Amino acid sequence: MKLSPHFTLGELCKTSYHTSDGNIPSHVAIENLKRLCGWLEILRERYNRKYGNLSLGPGPSDRSGDELPVIINSGYRSEQVNMKCGGAKGSNHLTGCAVDIRCDGPEQMIRYAAILLDIDNEKSHNRDRPLCENFDELIQEQRGTTYWIHFAVRPKDNRRKILFDCR
Repeated sequence: MKLSPHFTLGELCKTSYHTSDGNIPSHVAIENLKRLCGWLEILRERYNRKYGNLSLGPGPSDRSGDELPVIINSGYRSEQVNMKCGGAKGSNHLTGCAVDIRCDGPEQMIRYAAILLDIDNEKSHNRDRPLCENFDELIQEQRGTTYWIHFAVRPKDNRRKILFDCR
């Protein structure tokens, strides 16, 4: 099932943890994932427009057809999956409001974060549209040489929490 042009339900529910509940989201969680995919589509488009060709390496100068995907490490998590992976109690992943976005390194992590903050700023200050939701969490995370962004958008009461968690 497609949640948006470039993201599927399977992609946002994949897990390496095998549980009896099958990690199946509710209809409400699926709607939350669709809302989140709106942000991910804008992130993907803007990153490719601004930085995509920098990451494609040597080759023909016109590679506009080559687009880099935004890769999701973790999206929706059932209670069982969240417990097995050591997720926080009350995590936004449990309601389909959060994703962990894989980053190739610190440079891509910073660029993704900047784009997401720009999107938030535009949504908050667009006078032609009613106020759209802000994000809830934007956490830049690192463990050893692995980098990712935890990004969450709730249906309401978003906190705009920005953190760095580099251990």
